[in-house]
Amino acid sequence: MTKGTGVSGTRCLVDMGTDGRYGWRLVAQNGRVVAKSGGFYDDHAGCREAFAVLCAGHEAMAGGVQHTAGGNGWVWLLRDTEGRTAALSGRSYERHSTCRTAYARFRALIADEGPGWASTVLR
Repeated sequence: MTKGTGVSGTRCLVDMGTDGRYGWRLVAQNGRVVAKSGGFYDDHAGCREAFAVLCAGHEAMAGGVQHTAGGNGWVWLLRDTEGRTAALSGRSYERHSTCRTAYARFRALIADEGPGWASTVLR
């Protein structure tokens, strides 16, 4: 949180990849990527809508910590009710405990800030 303001300074940015598809990333005030979208979207509006769905429905989503694809680190992820990855950690972690702590912080952040972020999505 920005000292004394009650505002975290965390923001959602939408990026376009080289293939023309869109993904979001949640960036902390210090510039670190907290989380990123679990999928890519054909248009900007679809990407923003996916982030809004995450913000509104995160409580019903399951998640946890698992090994990276290469097995040399840990990542956390959050799955929607259909089993698709909705969000994942912005980086891999060397230690399981550090990743688990980052996951818990993300869940707390989305619970605190998510309703406000969801309400700012263009409709």
